[in-house]
Amino acid sequence: MTTLIQPAIASTRARPIRVCFLIDRLTTAGTETQLVALIRALDRGIVRPYLVLLDGEDEISRSLEPQECPVLRLGVKSLRGAKSLASVSRLARFLREERVDVLQVYFPDSTYFGSIAAVLCGARLVRTRNNLNHWMTPTHRILGRLLNRCVAATIANSEPCRQAVLADENPRPESVVVLENGVDLERFPRSNTPTVADQTSRPKRVGVISNLRPVKGLDVFVEAAGIVASQCPAVVFEVAGEGELRPTLERRAAELGLGDRFVLRGSTKDIPAFLQRLDVAVLCSRSEGMPNAVLEYMAAERAIVATAVGGTVHLIDDEVHGLLVPPNDPVPLAAAINRLLDDSELHARLGHAARRRVEEQFSRAAMVRRFEDFYQDLVGRCARVS
Repeated sequence: MTTLIQPAIASTRARPIRVCFLIDRLTTAGTETQLVALIRALDRGIVRPYLVLLDGEDEISRSLEPQECPVLRLGVKSLRGAKSLASVSRLARFLREERVDVLQVYFPDSTYFGSIAAVLCGARLVRTRNNLNHWMTPTHRILGRLLNRCVAATIANSEPCRQAVLADENPRPESVVVLENGVDLERFPRSNTPTVADQTSRPKRVGVISNLRPVKGLDVFVEAAGIVASQCPAVVFEVAGEGELRPTLERRAAELGLGDRFVLRGSTKDIPAFLQRLDVAVLCSRSEGMPNAVLEYMAAERAIVATAVGGTVHLIDDEVHGLLVPPNDPVPLAAAINRLLDDSELHARLGHAARRRVEEQFSRAAMVRRFEDFYQDLVGRCARVS
């Protein structure tokens, strides 16, 4: 059943640009978190946002819906069948009635679904790519190339993502733009971060914020934890996140004799509090676009060890804002963790430099300005062409 939630929205302009965001459902993962934050922060005098969910009827998705914009739930659980086709027509009608200028789509199902609706109603279609297309099959690549005809622009959140789009889907290079993510610095107030040497009253803590999926490399992290634990008994390893690999990680941690020193905390709502407890924050992914976890680590002024993949190398200069290591190898990961646990001066220097970098380049306010400028340019450019 279609549900529309329509709050009253004041506009400071006669006609702000109307942007509808289409995504499968809302979760606490990075892409969804960035989208909701963007919707909440957009200047309503410049952009009037709408949110459409293919499904979104579950309790988690409903709880994450922003209250500051209309939300339409289509109840589509599969793209196959007559119900899906009827929902495409319903979405196209909604876009026409609301005079939506831009339909921005996320993830494969929403992209394929939304492209038909955009063609039917004449909205400008914007495709979003926030990873290095590690999920793509040959069929996805073919469909992506076919969709180039109706895509006005593709947004990538880092230059490596942009290059992946160009290689896999072959759009016009000028149609693919980089709009980098940002982090809400107000959630991470600056504080006098204690050094490792000062923290003698409690165990040292090494942690990760990540969904428990193969691409995130948590299997490598647990192996590195085993190495570090054998050399430094007073270390606890914590993972904030949920996912399919939980049983595998629990089993391997037990095999390595880590016991209660390896803790899977599940989904964690208070990310700043979780990070405040850590001495070292780790990203161990095999592939990333622009990792939100690293932005949060930097905002929290943590000492960071990260795999040198995707947009991570744009966020972190090795030995300046953190330590970079190759993916898929627990040995250098463990060595870098040990180095930060042992060197309090390096630990503090990297954390402070990381915080300065996000303040200067990757704040939430800067991200929102990038998107507002993009929509104004896109709508103005398309109007000139037409």
